[in-house]
Amino acid sequence: MIADRRARLGLALVLGFVSVALLGPLFVADPSAYLGPPLAPPSGDFWFGTTGQGQDVFAQTVVGARSTLLVATIVAGLTVFIGAVLGATAAYLGGVVDALLSLAVNVFLVMPGLPLIVVIAAFLPPGPVTMGVVLTLTGWPWHARVVRAQVASLRSRDFVAAAQVSGESTWRIVVVELLPNLAAVLGSSFIGALLYAVGAQVGLEFLGLGDLNAVTWGTNLYWATNDSALLTGSWWTFVPTGAGIAAFGFGLTLLGFVLDERANPRLAARGATGPGPQPTPVERADG
Repeated sequence: MIADRRARLGLALVLGFVSVALLGPLFVADPSAYLGPPLAPPSGDFWFGTTGQGQDVFAQTVVGARSTLLVATIVAGLTVFIGAVLGATAAYLGGVVDALLSLAVNVFLVMPGLPLIVVIAAFLPPGPVTMGVVLTLTGWPWHARVVRAQVASLRSRDFVAAAQVSGESTWRIVVVELLPNLAAVLGSSFIGALLYAVGAQVGLEFLGLGDLNAVTWGTNLYWATNDSALLTGSWWTFVPTGAGIAAFGFGLTLLGFVLDERANPRLAARGATGPGPQPTPVERADG
């Protein structure tokens, strides 16, 4: 019951933001147009106020959702796909292939994530393609490690042996036989990758490493900082975008919890029954 409530709330939040991203830009003003006085507070004319250049913050928040979620969704799909295929193939083949993948994954994971992303992004031309390439390049190893561990426990199952005996190719066994058995794990990985992509993309753009002429959640925060919003008390220039990021991330987190419980029923049982009675100090001493 608790999981169902979390799933409904998380799904409502995520679908709400997806709907805003898809349909919202059709009904708002041009986010780049100078429509009012600079740094005007929220009012009937401008629901979320205006920026330091007189642009509509509401329009920028809505349009920024489309740009940010589109790039994040593509990155999440690519990172999970690449990580799943490489991790499953390495675990199934074993030997040198598995050793080489483990080496590559360990090299990526031993490096500090954010500095690596910043360094790569700084040497490439800004834009959504660069953002996608950078985040995909640095994001796939986590999913490869997770999928490799799962497939390693499945490769000795009877259905895999039956596929081998029937003469199925390695790619068919990996893609058709093994990966569908990891649907819950892959779903949870996709949600985690989406959270990573949104956070990393916003962070890079906030640092000025994205396309500053585009309207995204990250550039909204960059320009709010550039306009000294904190010093001038213009909270409306950054709070709507920040609240949108937090609410979308909260919805994804709720869905991730539910999928984790589906993949590992022990988590659901532990949440329902609690950690259990704790021994008293006397019992600990007797033990």
